Amino acid sequence: MTFRSLLSSALIGAVASARSMTPMATIATARLAGRHTSGDLFLLDRPVFKYGALAMGVGELFGDKMKSAPDRTVFLGLLARVMSAGIAGAALAPKGREKEGAAVAVATAVPLAYLTLAGRKQAMARIGQTKSGLIEDALIVAAGTAIVALSTRPERGIGNDE
Repeated sequence: MTFRSLLSSALIGAVASARSMTPMATIATARLAGRHTSGDLFLLDRPVFKYGALAMGVGELFGDKMKSAPDRTVFLGLLARVMSAGIAGAALAPKGREKEGAAVAVATAVPLAYLTLAGRKQAMARIGQTKSGLIEDALIVAAGTAIVALSTRPERGIGNDE
C-alpha cells in the first residue's frame, strides 16, 4: 500500500488542525447515516461516544466565536486535535492499517494547527472574529464532510443491493 491509501487519514488530520471535533463529528454523522469506514471504529459505534462527538462538534463551532476562546495551539487544544485526528485517521485508513492512519492524521493535524491559526489571526484582523470563524467553519465542515463521504461506503443492507 502507498501513501495514497492513507490520503483520507492525512486530509482528515488537516481538518482537525482547524476544528478539533469536526473529524469525529463527521464520522459519527456518517455512521448515523449508515456509512461504513474501512478501518475499525469501535468507539464511535457506541451511542454515548457517537452522540457525544456530535455535541462536541456543534459546541466547538459555537465556542470558537467567543472572545475567551483559547488558541488552538494551547496544550489542551493540541491534545484534542491529536485524539480526534487519531481516531478519525484510524477509521478512514484501510483495514489493518489503522495505526498508520492515526499516525498520519496526527502528524498532519499538529503542525497545520499552527498554520491554520496564523491564517485565522490574519482573517480576524481583517474581518473580525465572528465572521472569520463562520467562514472557517463553513470551509472546514464542508471539507470534513466531503472527505468522510468520499472515504466511506453504505453499510450492507442499508439502501443498496449488497
